Amino acid sequence: MESLFKAYQNSVAGLSWAGRQERAVRLELAMLVLAVPLGALIAGSFWRFAVLMGAVLLVLAVELLNTAIEKLCDYIMPDHQPVIGLVKDLGSAAVLASTLAAGLLWLAALWDFLTR
Repeated sequence: MESLFKAYQNSVAGLSWAGRQERAVRLELAMLVLAVPLGALIAGSFWRFAVLMGAVLLVLAVELLNTAIEKLCDYIMPDHQPVIGLVKDLGSAAVLASTLAAGLLWLAALWDFLTR
C-alpha cells in the first residue's frame, strides 16, 4: 500500500510541475475543467460523459508524455540535432492526433445533443 501511495505522490508531483511550467499542460487542464460541466450538459448518458472525459484526459496524458520526451531530449542533447528535432516533432504529432480524435468525439456528441 505504501508503494501505491508513493506512486500517487510522484504522479501528483509530475502533474503539478507540468502545470506550473508548461503552457500546453495548463491549457489542457483548463480545457478539462471546462469539459466537465459541458460534457455533463451534452452527454445525455454516463457512458457518453465517460467517453468525452476520457478523450480530454487522453490528450492530457499524451501531452505529458510529449513533455517528458522533450525534457529528456533537451537533457541528453542540449544542442540542436536533426534527429532530436524529429523525435520532438513525432511527440507533437501524437498530441495533434489525440487532439483531433478528442475533437471528433466532442463534435459527434455535440451534434447528437443539438439534433436530439
